[in-house]
Amino acid sequence: MGASIWQINVVVVLLAVSIWLPVRILHRAGYSGWWVLLNFIPFVNIVMIWVFSFQSWPNARRPAQPPADTPPLAGAP
Repeated sequence: MGASIWQINVVVVLLAVSIWLPVRILHRAGYSGWWVLLNFIPFVNIVMIWVFSFQSWPNARRPAQPPADTPPLAGAP
């Protein structure tokens, strides 16, 4: 008994999403998306998660500051 076309489609979609989302996160953090391939190596993926979770992001975003010439909002102190 083989897999149906729906089961194959579900596996393909889940695999695509499980690769696409980490690539987006790594790009936003300033890293190459190729780091995602390390997730497929059994012990290296655990080490990679620990390294990335405790390392500071290279392009960490700071809170947006309004331009200096912008007048304050009405009622603001």
